[in-house]
Amino acid sequence: MNLHFQRFFFSLVEMIYDTERQTTEIIKRLKKEYPEAHCELIHSNPFELLVATILSAQCTDVRVNIVTANLFRKYRKPIDYLNVAPEELEQDIRPTGFFRNKAKSIRGASLKINENFGGEIPQTMEELLTLDGVARKTANVVLGNAFGIASGVVVDTHVSRVSQRLGLTEETTPEKIEKDLQELVPKKDWIMFPHWQIAHGRKICQARKPKCVECVLENLCPSSRLKMIAAE
Repeated sequence: MNLHFQRFFFSLVEMIYDTERQTTEIIKRLKKEYPEAHCELIHSNPFELLVATILSAQCTDVRVNIVTANLFRKYRKPIDYLNVAPEELEQDIRPTGFFRNKAKSIRGASLKINENFGGEIPQTMEELLTLDGVARKTANVVLGNAFGIASGVVVDTHVSRVSQRLGLTEETTPEKIEKDLQELVPKKDWIMFPHWQIAHGRKICQARKPKCVECVLENLCPSSRLKMIAAE
């Protein structure tokens, strides 16, 4: 091993160690700051969570919860979504946006749940990904929050933004961001880490005007506006 390669190797090891140590401290502070963080989609069973997560695409959790308050009284099982006219279901979920595509996904997923899984939500990533309207984010939400299965890390817009600002990833696609987070975050925290980040993203690390002066992670954050101001 030549001297140049040795220096590069040990520099890389040190950088990885520093990032892992930073991640440990980030988790510690977020856990303390947001002890009540949880999945905000209201549901009473895994199937309801699946439907709510499909509806949450390009829609706020608050609006989804308003819609599902009535929806889940009307439709209780997968078969119920198949026994109604598509147009009626579309109107029931219209306020969540993209209602035609979402109705199609819910009905398609319901059909496969009935035909392939005996009316029960499957509990593996591979099986969930066979359902209409289900990608890794939705599957991770259901597995983690309905079954307590740490299959991966949920990556939404808040998790993407906060992770990038904290220097935990330089990736821009959910799949690659998730891969980076899985390597840094201990598996025991995979389910809760997104909830802590989402809570932080909504309260402090907002898209347009992050409240860096109030942030418990400010001294760990390479994107802090306070550091930028001090450097000017």
